[in-house]
Amino acid sequence: MFPWRKKNRNRTTREESSGWVARIHWRALAIAGGVLASAVLVALLLTMALDRPVRRVMIEGEFLRVSPPEIESAVNDVARGGLASVDLGRIRDRVEKIDWVDSAIVTRRWPDAIRVVVVEQVAAARWNDAGLLNVRGELFIPNARYVPPELPLLEGPEGSESAVAQLYLSAQGRLQEAGLRLTGVRLDQRGAWQIQVGEGLTVRLGRQAVSDRLERFIRLAAPMVAKRNAEINYVDMRYTNGFSVGWNARSALAVAPQEDATPDA
Repeated sequence: MFPWRKKNRNRTTREESSGWVARIHWRALAIAGGVLASAVLVALLLTMALDRPVRRVMIEGEFLRVSPPEIESAVNDVARGGLASVDLGRIRDRVEKIDWVDSAIVTRRWPDAIRVVVVEQVAAARWNDAGLLNVRGELFIPNARYVPPELPLLEGPEGSESAVAQLYLSAQGRLQEAGLRLTGVRLDQRGAWQIQVGEGLTVRLGRQAVSDRLERFIRLAAPMVAKRNAEINYVDMRYTNGFSVGWNARSALAVAPQEDATPDA
C-alpha cells in the first residue's frame, strides 16, 4: 500500500551494512598497522642493543704467505659502525685483495667480534718473468717479489694464461706416467706451442693439431726420450708421419719419412 516505505527500508539496510563492513575493515587495518609498527620498533631497539662496536677480529687459516696482522688491518680499515650494521661483504672484498689470499669467509661473532676464515692461494706455476698462477690457471700475482724456482715455467702472451695452464695440466700426468717430468709450456706470439721436459729438453708442437702431436709424442717418442734424456736437445713433432730428434752432439736423427722431411707449422 505504501511501496515507497519498503524501498526506503531496503536502502537503509544496505547503507547500514556497508557502514558496518567499512568500520570493520578500518579497524583491522588499524590493528595490523599497529602490530607492524610495534614489530619495526622492536627490531630497531634490538638492533641498537646489539650494534656494539667491533672490538676483536678472529682470524683462522693455515698461513704460509699471508700475515694475520695484515688481515686484521684490512678488516679494521672497513669495519665502520657496530657489529650488527657492519658490511661483511665489503670486509670480504678487502681481505681478498691481499696478495696470496684466495678466498675469505667473514661472519659476526656476538657480542663484539668479527671472524675471518682465510684460504691462501696455492702457486702451481710461474708465469712469464715474475707472475704466479694458481691451481685453476689464474694469474693471481703478476709481479711477485719471490718466485719459487722449483715451479714449472709457463709462458705466453697476455690473456693466454688459462689456455697455457690447461695444456700443462692435461699433459703433466701422462708425461709423468711415461717417465718424464714436464717443467714448462710456452706459447709464442705466432701461436706456436712447445713444452719443456726434464732439464731443458724442448718438444716442438707447432701451431696445428697440437693435441694430436702431443699424443703422438707421448705414444711414440716419450719411451726413447725417457731413456736418453740427457743426450737430446729437442724433439720436433711438426711432421705428418713422424718426428725428428736434435742430439746434443749436433747430429740429428730423422725419424720422419724422407718425403716428409720439412716440418709443418
